[in-house]
Amino acid sequence: MNPDPPRVDEATWRNRFIIINLVRIGGTLVVLFGLFLWHSDWFRSGGAVEIGLPLALIGLVASFWGPLALARKWRTPRP
Repeated sequence: MNPDPPRVDEATWRNRFIIINLVRIGGTLVVLFGLFLWHSDWFRSGGAVEIGLPLALIGLVASFWGPLALARKWRTPRP
């Protein structure tokens, strides 16, 4: 028969939960920074679409699919 999956302690689960939420928050901050560059005159007059748009899209991908990829990586194997 299949052996039991390895046990993971509570501290590891807490740290993983924190990391997943930090990835979400970080992705959101990258999106906001990209939008800031895109729509403000801070970097260039009239906004910097070539920098802001890709940066916002990268942050959006990281914010949505980063936590899913981490959860898939840390999922316990199914018997």
